[in-house]
Amino acid sequence: MIQTPDDFEIRLDLELNDESIVHPFMGQSLVLNAEVPRLQAWAHYRALGLDAESVESVGLWQGVPHLAVRLAGQSEGLPPELRSAGLRQWFGLMPETELAIAMRAIQILEWDRTHRFCGACGQPTIRMSGERARRCEACQLSTYPRISPAMMVLVTRGRQLLLGRGHHFPPGRFSALAGFLEAGETIEQAIRREVFEEVGIEVDQLRYFASQSWPFPNSLMIAFRAEWLSGDIRIDPAELAEAHWFDLENLPQLPPHLSIARALIDATVNELGARHP
Repeated sequence: MIQTPDDFEIRLDLELNDESIVHPFMGQSLVLNAEVPRLQAWAHYRALGLDAESVESVGLWQGVPHLAVRLAGQSEGLPPELRSAGLRQWFGLMPETELAIAMRAIQILEWDRTHRFCGACGQPTIRMSGERARRCEACQLSTYPRISPAMMVLVTRGRQLLLGRGHHFPPGRFSALAGFLEAGETIEQAIRREVFEEVGIEVDQLRYFASQSWPFPNSLMIAFRAEWLSGDIRIDPAELAEAHWFDLENLPQLPPHLSIARALIDATVNELGARHP
């Protein structure tokens, strides 16, 4: 499961220089060396003739400054040794720690890009000193990076797991159920509502598992375990392509190991296997 390292230090005051490690983006795409996809210092990109359109301080990791950079120009004009691709396409190709910080970097860049003007009165905003925020001088509205909480739940029934396949999933892949919280809901209320809406069953015995930042575009996935209480599967076709109970010995294709969904499923399979050998 991808997570920012514990020794990462958030910083708002870092400035771009040749020694800074950068997370260079064009739109939503991270730009790395095609052959060796590793983060590099700004001097490398500057030597290739690239310019920074905007820069955001991200933080320090092991004493080294990391900054998010939105590159000027278009991906078609990149040097041939560089590749521009969405973060998902770099999964498994670059170190997980670097990917975790890059996931943080793109959220900061996108927040800055989409909050240049006030959402209340339309006037330009300015950066606030000492905190990650932009303020409208006309109406004094302050805006902070948006985080959208989403619940994830793996429902069990004895030695069976309830897994669903979203419409956007690759053929044959299933995962735990998930959905966004509504205003005023607790996570527990959202779990019970989403499970009933998506598959028509009721659940009980909710247990927190873990959380993971998920920048597609700005979610915080909060994962739980739950036990089946009543009802038969009756999917909402607007939400899921299909959903089934799967025995531990006959699981379908699962999400990649970098996701919290896979960590949740693996931990549950291990626990149920030990409890019900």
